[in-house]
Amino acid sequence: MENRTFAFIKTDKKLVKLFYKDIMIIKGLGNYVEVHTLNGKRYIYYKTLKDLIDSLPDEFMRVHNSYIINLINIESFEDNQLLCGDIKIAVAKSYKDCLTEALGKMML
Repeated sequence: MENRTFAFIKTDKKLVKLFYKDIMIIKGLGNYVEVHTLNGKRYIYYKTLKDLIDSLPDEFMRVHNSYIINLINIESFEDNQLLCGDIKIAVAKSYKDCLTEALGKMML
C-alpha cells in the first residue's frame, strides 16, 4: 500500500476517497484542513497541516503557514503568487527557495 494514489478522509460523518492527483490545495483552519479538488469540491476534516504534510506524497509542498499545494496542479507562479485553478496563493518568503527549486526540477 506504499504506492497508493488515493487516501480516505472522514468528513460529514462519512469516509470519502480522494485521489492525490485531484487535490489542488489544502488550506489550514487551525485544527482542521480544507481540501480543494480539481472539480471544485471542498472537504473539511479534523487534522492539522503539520500532521498532514508528513503523510502526503512528494508532489505536495507547503508554501505558506496556511497552505499545502499539489505541484502537479500549479498553473503559474509569478511574483510570490501561485495560481491553482482560479485560486491565488501567496508564497511565504521562507518557502519560496524550496518551491523554486522543486519547480526548476520540473522544467523542460
